[in-house]
Amino acid sequence: MDPAGAFAISLTTFVMIGLAEIGDKSQIVCMTLASRHRHWPVLLGASSAFVLLNTLAVTFGAGVMAQIPDHLTAAVLCVLFGILGIHSLVSSTSADEPEVQEQPGRNLFFTTLSLIFLAEFGDKTQIAVAGLAGNMAPIPVWVGATAALVLVSAGGVWVGRALLQRMPTHWLHRIAGIIFLMFAMLAGWQALTLSL
Repeated sequence: MDPAGAFAISLTTFVMIGLAEIGDKSQIVCMTLASRHRHWPVLLGASSAFVLLNTLAVTFGAGVMAQIPDHLTAAVLCVLFGILGIHSLVSSTSADEPEVQEQPGRNLFFTTLSLIFLAEFGDKTQIAVAGLAGNMAPIPVWVGATAALVLVSAGGVWVGRALLQRMPTHWLHRIAGIIFLMFAMLAGWQALTLSL
């Protein structure tokens, strides 16, 4: 794959996953832990969790989707992104913040890693990464998704509170929902054109 194409895939993934994750439970976990503890172990723990989660998602997505014909892959992505878009729009109306239970006596790095891993395993962003990896080059998808999640975690650690005070979380969820629905329409169009 040419570098421009890989960059475009990484950038698309970065924007999509980044917007979907802002204000999500993993960012709130990072904000909560960093408000009471040192920042670096929280950020390193979250980043390590996202590296593991995205590796699993890309491996699964590329492996499973490679066995499915292109038009069915596009149809699956259409449904997947449609569900994720609706979920983001619906969750933009709820004001629930997850309760963060820190495990006492544990290393902060491992506490953060385990909290993020458990909170994000099977979450909408991991499903989206798997879907993208099944339809695009897996390595650029992994790079874009991992960079987005690490950056959003860093934002949660350092500037998350200020950002969420200026821009309500529900607006960020709405923007992510609209982007997911746009990707659903593109995948639906691709499924139609490939099946004809």
